[in-house]
Amino acid sequence: MNNKFFLYQPNRNLMVRKLDPPETWNLMVEDALREMRFYHVSRIWVIREFYPLLSALVERWRLETRTFVLPVGEVTVTLEDVAYIFSLHIHGQVVSGWTDSSGEFLDTDRLDILESIQRYIRCQIFYFLGSTLFADKLTVYAHAKYLPLLHDFNLIQTYSWGQHVLALYRASHYDTKEMDDPLNILFVWTWERMPCIVPVPRQYLPAADVPVARRWSHFKRISAWLSKTTTTFRQEIDYMKEPYEGVIIPDELHRHLEVCNTVAPLLSFECVE
Repeated sequence: MNNKFFLYQPNRNLMVRKLDPPETWNLMVEDALREMRFYHVSRIWVIREFYPLLSALVERWRLETRTFVLPVGEVTVTLEDVAYIFSLHIHGQVVSGWTDSSGEFLDTDRLDILESIQRYIRCQIFYFLGSTLFADKLTVYAHAKYLPLLHDFNLIQTYSWGQHVLALYRASHYDTKEMDDPLNILFVWTWERMPCIVPVPRQYLPAADVPVARRWSHFKRISAWLSKTTTTFRQEIDYMKEPYEGVIIPDELHRHLEVCNTVAPLLSFECVE
């Protein structure tokens, strides 16, 4: 096991580094990640973002309604989208707790991976939080506020990490002209829902499977797409047709889908959306 896991940062963010590739995991690690409901997330590789596309989407975002205004109507990322893109638990305890900026907080709540398989699994989950689910523009940091939520190994699976992703996504647009984290959910949602601006023809992608984000982390982008500008994406969105296509919901999440129809605030640490 790689012992170099995270480094302190003065802004309470920790630099995350992947410990080992999944093919080298002990079977106990895979079983535990399944139990913690993070196994599907562990199968997602790096999702390469593209900021000319991001700029075109920002122009369509409306703060008042938290939706993208498109020629076909108003659309936005939903809890159901989170379920099929990341295959995350969407029903459970609120992801929240105490946040602190002191060095003492970090020293008290940091994770040690040298002594037990459970600590190693916690570190893997912390890596997923920083690199895939709540990734910033550099995709290398995770906020230290998540550390206390990983202390009790039996409680990790009870949190609604899917609702937390949606809460952060919606709150990240508040009073700003730019989008920050989490960006992975936005890019995968865009490519799945808007075939006119995908970075690679659908026939060259792996078959859609859970989590759907997995197939968008395995492709090689074509040079023609990489040469596109914000103006190009703007024009493609202007002339797009109906964006929504079929979705795949993991079997284990079907019984929780009723929560997708709930009208209630999204709570996430300091965010109430």
